[in-house]
Amino acid sequence: MRLGWTPLKRLGWTRHVRPGLRSGFQRAAARPLSAGLLLLAACGGDGTGPGDELSLDRHERIPADVTKGTPANDPHPPILHSPEFDAPVPVPVISTAGAEDSPFIPAGRDELYFFFVTDVRLDPSLQIRDPVNGIWMSSLQGGAWQEPELVLLQKPRDLALNGCPFVAGDEIYFCTFRAGSSSAQWFRAARAGGTWSGWARVDFPSPYEVGELHFHGDTLYFGSARAGGSGGRDIWRAIRSGSQWSGLENVATVNGPEDDDLPYVTPDGLELWFTRWYQGTPGVFRSRRGEDGWQPPELVVSRFAGEPTLDRQGNLYFVHHYYRDGVMIEADLYVARRK
Repeated sequence: MRLGWTPLKRLGWTRHVRPGLRSGFQRAAARPLSAGLLLLAACGGDGTGPGDELSLDRHERIPADVTKGTPANDPHPPILHSPEFDAPVPVPVISTAGAEDSPFIPAGRDELYFFFVTDVRLDPSLQIRDPVNGIWMSSLQGGAWQEPELVLLQKPRDLALNGCPFVAGDEIYFCTFRAGSSSAQWFRAARAGGTWSGWARVDFPSPYEVGELHFHGDTLYFGSARAGGSGGRDIWRAIRSGSQWSGLENVATVNGPEDDDLPYVTPDGLELWFTRWYQGTPGVFRSRRGEDGWQPPELVVSRFAGEPTLDRQGNLYFVHHYYRDGVMIEADLYVARRK
């Protein structure tokens, strides 16, 4: 559930939709959210009456008629193309009948952030009513991911739908739909004492058209459909110096005529992972840094696989969407463990 292959339009999410496809990578909102958000705000924020409380147990909120995708009933399982990893499998505890999306593991932390929504069939203007839809975080303890907790990035009962998490140290960047807004915006918050606060809008230079992002030091990597690229969406980078930006550059070596997006740079700065369309569905690609910069990318996982991130051991995590009869029924986080 990242921002989307149309900048700042995903939480629903718009991802440069191919005809006939509607998915977590590409779930298109049928109409602007502004009218629905303003109406919900007037009704009390989360769509309940005064004094009503909604359970924050994400398992309880998943509709009973949602079909759970599993490797056993998946007609389009992900295909691994690298001998470095074991076959990918769903991440235990994290993956449910709801949709888990947009995984991110911060450098040096045993934390897994992801977007969760109970029902992918709902329009975002309805998804936003349920406070369990948003960013969640699981901690790694004893070698196992624990039951995740909701990351609160707005005041209780305020209307918001948050996603696209990027975390570095005690700072989080996220995209969000908020009451009265017709599109997603980038926000930033800080963590102190285990609580995120001080969330505020982030305004990147508008010509950049910043979509999915990843910071490596002061270098910002991001997906964008801005002019001057190789076709479709491309990966770009720019340098931050205080509040100033410079050195905007298309990462031409990794971009091709298909959409290239959702960049992830390893902490050592030697690998750039991203999502590219391959044979009609999203796939995970990797570029290695050589003496003369980023090298031509290689395919690692194909078929409804995307949004890669790695843990400290170099294990690969990504999103896999289950399709049945041409319809996306749900999404899970998968892991391919390094051999």
